[in-house]
Amino acid sequence: MVQRVGLKGEELDLCFEKLMVVGLGGKGDKMEVDEVSKWKDIPMELLLRILSLVDDQSVIRASGVCTGWRDAICLGLTHLSLSWCKNNLNSLVLSLAPKFTKLQKLILRQDKPQLEDIAVETIANYCQELQDLDLSKSFKLTDRSLYALAHGCPNLTKLNISGCSGFSDAALAYLSGRCRKLKSLNLCGCVNAVSDRALQAIGYNCSQLQYLNLGWCENVGDVGVTSLAYGCPDLRALDLCGCVLITDESVIALASRCRHLRSLGLYYCQNITDKAMYSLAQSRLNRKKEIWEAMKSKREEDGLRNLNISQCTALTPPAVQAVCDSFPALHTCPGRHSLIISGCLSLTSVHCACALQAHRAAAARAH
Repeated sequence: MVQRVGLKGEELDLCFEKLMVVGLGGKGDKMEVDEVSKWKDIPMELLLRILSLVDDQSVIRASGVCTGWRDAICLGLTHLSLSWCKNNLNSLVLSLAPKFTKLQKLILRQDKPQLEDIAVETIANYCQELQDLDLSKSFKLTDRSLYALAHGCPNLTKLNISGCSGFSDAALAYLSGRCRKLKSLNLCGCVNAVSDRALQAIGYNCSQLQYLNLGWCENVGDVGVTSLAYGCPDLRALDLCGCVLITDESVIALASRCRHLRSLGLYYCQNITDKAMYSLAQSRLNRKKEIWEAMKSKREEDGLRNLNISQCTALTPPAVQAVCDSFPALHTCPGRHSLIISGCLSLTSVHCACALQAHRAAAARAH
């Protein structure tokens, strides 16, 4: 995506219309047509507007037309995705990163691992305004990449390194100490990087964190999750699916400290019991004043909207029903499933408020 900068409204709109007439073979004043048809002389603002309408591959090709276009694109390009590159991604990044130094968002998601540490080090050296970086499924990367990002990209607010199994917990902890503005962090499947030690560092350093995915990080325990709950009170979404070591202690800490939590994934966390569910339900009751203030000011109400407790086989219907009753945004009705209980045959009797209303309406019609 190319950022529009310095647009001058009516003048730029007029120039844009003229260019479109030329491109469509329309007729106009010869002098004006000649003037606009000098592509290399197109104003920077107009070029950026045109390029904002095309895909990233076309933008890269356009940057090679002439030095004027290259300079304009290098200054204006803020968002770029190279996920379409199925071969030679590493070489492409090495050639582009030194040019596109104003990038704020860079997507390098891969179907097959291509990216190597040298490419990430180049990004860190040249793209120091980067805020959003997706390196998911980059299996070849090692700690060198995290150390480079820690030093070169301190303004990161969103980082996706899901599936990157080559990172250590020491490198992740170091990154958290340098990238303290992180709000979204996807660590799903980073089995070697995500430990209680790393989560303690994240909890200590990243107080602005709102979205965290720890799915299938089997070394996560209560110590790490509790550190997150106390250090990141603004957490909105936390995925702990497959974190088989955690117990009720983790959920109790989250319920008491993370008041804005809206989504919690506990799939296959089989040590979770009714005690955790009742702590979630009680946390809602403890914040009646806040809820009332939100209703009066017509603010969007905080509270759980998504809860995945599939395969949590120790849970009983009364405890889960208590959570469902406390958080009206949790639904079990068809088409709106936000309370996910698959694999828990004992919980089939749990129902949300709208399901109960539908049952009452059907009963009333029957009478």
